[in-house]
Amino acid sequence: MNQVRVRWLGQVEYQPVWRAMQHYTARRREQTLDEIWLLEHPPVYTLGVRGYSHRHGKDEGISYPVAGQGDEHIPVIQTDRGGLITYHGPGQLIAYVLVDLARKALSVRDLVTMLENAVISVLKQYGIHSKARADAPGVYVNEAKIASIGLRVKKFRSYHGLSLNVDMDLTPFQRINPCGYQGLKVTQLADLEVPLKIHEVAVPLLDSLLQQLNFDAIERVEHQLPRFEENLDDQIA
Repeated sequence: MNQVRVRWLGQVEYQPVWRAMQHYTARRREQTLDEIWLLEHPPVYTLGVRGYSHRHGKDEGISYPVAGQGDEHIPVIQTDRGGLITYHGPGQLIAYVLVDLARKALSVRDLVTMLENAVISVLKQYGIHSKARADAPGVYVNEAKIASIGLRVKKFRSYHGLSLNVDMDLTPFQRINPCGYQGLKVTQLADLEVPLKIHEVAVPLLDSLLQQLNFDAIERVEHQLPRFEENLDDQIA
């Protein structure tokens, strides 16, 4: 099955979207459509499953936002994705990929590579040379991270995905070690002289994701999460 449903959600709080991803993944069946969700989040720090153990004393090199640093209003949420700590905020494009890996005969490493290649392809369209790193998933421009990747896979079905810095306030990244790497620099399209808005980047990123993931037919849904009072299979039409 090469069909995919694409949801453009706009700017939405992190927790409801996370719970919706979990619910969708838990309830999907063999014939349930894969989905890609494009969105932004209000300011939020998220901890991956590795970040939880680090935060509880297993790695003193990891930095976390604390009172007095000026960002007490930014929540810190423990999630179930892979990785450590990162920041999401307005001006950052999120693409969550809810994909049946078994149906597409993909490994988790395959999916990570495809997500990285999708971002690299988009940046190339804007004249930006970027690369992935074997030791740290994501996409980098001159060693500064411009896109992060974090996934969760249950029963060969993925959720979470990637974030691409477009035109945002990068200051909150200074209060953490992004993805656990002390001193890691971050960058964005706006700082690379590509002054675009989220919706302008969403179209080429979606096209690149469709190409990488071999999706050739799509259904688009605007500003609506899955309706869980219905059977997911009824939403395949």
